[in-house]
Amino acid sequence: MSDLKFKIDAQSESAATTRVKARNFEIIVDEPEALGGTDVAPNPVEYVLASFAGCLNVMGHLVAQEMGFELKNLKMEIEGNLNPAKLFGKSDAERAGYKNITIKLIPETEADDTILEKWMHAVESRCPVSDNLQNITPVTVELENYYMAS
Repeated sequence: MSDLKFKIDAQSESAATTRVKARNFEIIVDEPEALGGTDVAPNPVEYVLASFAGCLNVMGHLVAQEMGFELKNLKMEIEGNLNPAKLFGKSDAERAGYKNITIKLIPETEADDTILEKWMHAVESRCPVSDNLQNITPVTVELENYYMAS
């Protein structure tokens, strides 16, 4: 199977707000007022958790179908802790990102615990967002067409 390529374009709306175009969709990224934003949308690290939830949902239903049981609903509780010291330039002692992420999958189904344990491991191992968060992904940041606005 050949690779799928995903792409977004983003534009700064202010120091804390970004407008993102993904296919035919527009996504706003903002910060809470306490972090200098206008609180009109989730912030980047909340979108990471939301992306994880979306991926787990898709994979949860796909894997359940493959395993032959009905997943009537899937509730997820996801939270992560990060130390903002590096983000705000106060310390390099800890990484800027999440220190940990905890996920509770709450499936509504007739499947037994043995099946659900296998299902959960398959969902986690096949979710691309989980893979990106748990493994190193090479990232290249380039500066292009630098200009001073007049």
